[in-house]
Amino acid sequence: MAKVLTKSQVVTHLAEKVGIQKKAAAAVLEHLAALATKEVKGGGQFVVPGLGKAVKAHRKARVGRNPQTGEPINIPAKVVVKFRLAKAFKDAVVPPKKK
Repeated sequence: MAKVLTKSQVVTHLAEKVGIQKKAAAAVLEHLAALATKEVKGGGQFVVPGLGKAVKAHRKARVGRNPQTGEPINIPAKVVVKFRLAKAFKDAVVPPKKK
């Protein structure tokens, strides 16, 4: 499995590619995360062009099972955040099968 980039590695990479200071690149990442949080919390979605969008979704109440006893349990309704990948991003990472 490939190594996961740390935040400092992402900041360094962005700073080098764009030609800005690491401090400015870190500030951009922080502000992007804060903006995404604010928008999803208020409006329900935040789009990162070329990557995907974060959306707030309502999950219905349902009946599940306790895996140890098999006993049915009620799982309450709740709000979750989902990230839907853009088609262009998906196709770039995993090309679609040819028919």
